[in-house]
Amino acid sequence: MDKIKIKNKKESGYTVLELIFYISFFVTLSVVVINAMIIMTRAFRETTLQAELLQSGSIMERMSREVKQAYGISSISATDLKLNTKDSNGADKTVEFLLSGTDIRLLENSTLIGNLNTPNIVVTALSFTQVTGTVSKAVKIILSVRSNNDSLSRTIDFYDTIVLRGSYKN
Repeated sequence: MDKIKIKNKKESGYTVLELIFYISFFVTLSVVVINAMIIMTRAFRETTLQAELLQSGSIMERMSREVKQAYGISSISATDLKLNTKDSNGADKTVEFLLSGTDIRLLENSTLIGNLNTPNIVVTALSFTQVTGTVSKAVKIILSVRSNNDSLSRTIDFYDTIVLRGSYKN
């Protein structure tokens, strides 16, 4: 019987060591998993932010499309561009892009259609420059945007020079 008691005492010592080992293994595994989740969350946040900033390219795309379709420039300043163009029925209309605070406003026939940028995108700079050639006219556009969600306040710049299709002389 003494041998059995001694054997049980030895086994109980191993159980405490096993328990300590499993607890430390679980803690280590938990720390690794939590760190992986934190890294994945940061990567997702950065990917979302980059997608949001790059979607601001649609602002430049809209302005480029309208400039291409225009046949003349009604007025141009550093932050305001007013184009003479035609609607789908061939009637004359004006399209205007105006920087108002941190938003780019789109106006058609002096009526506000809406802002081109989303509420979480801040337009930090907008510049229109007229380029006149011997047979055509063009508009150079520089657009800088940043996101309200970016803690680093990074800006992305977009550049484009668009020829007015209606300004060609035959």
